[in-house]
Amino acid sequence: MVYFTSDLHFGHSGIITMRKRPFSNVTEMNQILLRNYNALIHRDDTVYILGDICHHLPLDEANSIIGKMNGKKVLIRGNHDKNYDVKIFEEICDFKTVSLNGQYFALMHYPMMSWPKKKSGSIHLHGHIHADMEYNQRNKEDGILRYDVGVDANQFCPISVKQVIYFFEE
Repeated sequence: MVYFTSDLHFGHSGIITMRKRPFSNVTEMNQILLRNYNALIHRDDTVYILGDICHHLPLDEANSIIGKMNGKKVLIRGNHDKNYDVKIFEEICDFKTVSLNGQYFALMHYPMMSWPKKKSGSIHLHGHIHADMEYNQRNKEDGILRYDVGVDANQFCPISVKQVIYFFEE
């Protein structure tokens, strides 16, 4: 299975108040985000992480947390990502296009106004803005195939490629 996520912000206590995340402290947030992630992601799954895995963590602690995340990880770098251990990832890049389940996707940390094959029905997945699900719903209602895969918009969990495709088909 293929999944997407973004903006976990492991180690970032300030994100709890900034985004009104329902956690009492950063330790609880880190534990729940990792538990939610690993409950869905298995060893052979591929996860496209669209940036900002950690923030305000020393590099060794960041690598340790990322190393505990299941699956084959592809990082599309965000503005808070560091020079993580490259052995933890299948690939690290700034932008990527992929075709999955018959659907073309443009992946980037930042939301874009235009992306490859937009006029041909491609879906742009991003993070960065810490939107809620209403943002994704408004895009859909406005005919914009752009979706925030960040944990803040997706019940603090990764979202599968099938869920994204179904969201825009229903």
